[in-house]
Amino acid sequence: MSIETLMVLLMFGSFMMLLLAGFPVAWSLAGIGLLFAVIGHVMVESFNADIWFNWRGSMGVLDRRIYSVVANELMVALPMFIFMGIMLDKSGIAEKLMDSLVRLFGGLRGGYAVTVVIVGVLLAASTGIIGASVVLLGMLSIGPMLKAKYDKTLAVGTACSVGTLGILVPPSIMLVLMADRMGTPAASVGRLFMGAVIPGLMLAGMYILYILIRSYMKPEFAPAPANREPVDLRAFLDVLISVVPPLALIVLVLGSIFTGVATTTEASGIGALGATLLALLYGRLNLTNFKQALYQTSRTTAFIFGIFIGATIYAAVLRSHGGDDVIRNAILGLPFGVTGTVLVILLVTFLIGFFLDWVEITLIVLPLVAPVVLSLGVDPVWFAILFAVCLQTSFLTPPVGFALFYIKGVCPPGIVTTDIYKGVAPYIVLQLIALLLIFWYAPLATWLPAEVFGRR
Repeated sequence: MSIETLMVLLMFGSFMMLLLAGFPVAWSLAGIGLLFAVIGHVMVESFNADIWFNWRGSMGVLDRRIYSVVANELMVALPMFIFMGIMLDKSGIAEKLMDSLVRLFGGLRGGYAVTVVIVGVLLAASTGIIGASVVLLGMLSIGPMLKAKYDKTLAVGTACSVGTLGILVPPSIMLVLMADRMGTPAASVGRLFMGAVIPGLMLAGMYILYILIRSYMKPEFAPAPANREPVDLRAFLDVLISVVPPLALIVLVLGSIFTGVATTTEASGIGALGATLLALLYGRLNLTNFKQALYQTSRTTAFIFGIFIGATIYAAVLRSHGGDDVIRNAILGLPFGVTGTVLVILLVTFLIGFFLDWVEITLIVLPLVAPVVLSLGVDPVWFAILFAVCLQTSFLTPPVGFALFYIKGVCPPGIVTTDIYKGVAPYIVLQLIALLLIFWYAPLATWLPAEVFGRR
């Protein structure tokens, strides 16, 4: 084993040990990076990269890289989209959607769960904040579904899983980060947003199909109410009135990107302003809510950029130890061809998702594997969407699936952790089926971007 391979393995192993020990991710990444930089300069003769900070008026390699992260114009879209999601969460739109759609679909077997999926898709396309979506859907739907005699695993599993659609359905902050990390104009934010539309809607459709089939095969699983309210014109009007505002905001934000009227950063500002105006329209905008939205936005953005900076230090040192070559040789050495290589990467990503959050995987793993995969001639949009769908499962897989913790916090006392695991298991299977469908039929991810932006 070469010294480069040994150092790369030690860096990965040290990071996993600190992570499992409970140390913060950002500090773990930065600390290991600086530690192995010292080891490299002292013990490894070939380690000659200038990665130190320079305080004498000119930037060193490392501080220049960190500055390029925080000065990246595309990254301005992150806090704007986060603020948009938080403000929409505080506007009360979800409650109005839920009330109107329940009257329309609540009389069907599984109708309440179907309503949760529809509301979740609209929330995903307008907020993209997983924690807020999962908690809100859980608070709005679990209690009423249990009261309607729904199986508790269906109730909690649906609310938990549907809330994770926000990480895939555009405008998604994960896709913004992935576009930056892919490092190619062929995988721009606009193309990734378009590429995620069909997979996101397909996944929501699979959720609804599962709920309806399961409900009709086993009526007691999600029974229809004994006293069903009649569906009249007023019910349809209520749905229309509830759906139009968030839908208009979605069309405004995504439409301005896809038509080229605004850049992603400019569109994120439009979304933030639109969400604030909707909160004002619904009478939910006050100084307290506004200050809370600013605080939560700042906190979430700081968390992401903290990991960004830690990952930048870690990656710089890893590359100086020959990490790119080690990983490239390991991937290219797989005896499976291009198709098998992509499958292996997705499998490893899925397994890493049991222990790491999507932010760490996007910032650490994606920049290492993407250049190698793209050198094999793989379509960058197709690979990015596959990677994104794979990362969505990381929210639902124990032991560190964040959506599991979010939903546990709003569950009634009668629901235990095993009920949550049983509830999300079918949805994890559906996500993996969707992943395989996109893998075997690439146009699910590539057709729409090609139609909108033209072929490369």
